Amino acid sequence: MSENLSHLIEHSVQIAWDYLERTAQISDAPFTSRFLSTAVEEMVRKGEHRRLMLANRAITAFERLSNRQAA
Repeated sequence: MSENLSHLIEHSVQIAWDYLERTAQISDAPFTSRFLSTAVEEMVRKGEHRRLMLANRAITAFERLSNRQAA
């Protein structure tokens, strides 16, 4: 993976992490980190390279998972 894509993934995950942390949605840090990284990497592999779009979609996926687990 190129350095630019690595930075894209890192920054996108950090944006998502910061949001989830500010909204007190992180209860399991290692799981959340892996989930966000995997989600963003998958989207990058599929061609998405917009940082905020990656972060927002990862946040949405995480929140959906959290809501399903809480139900």
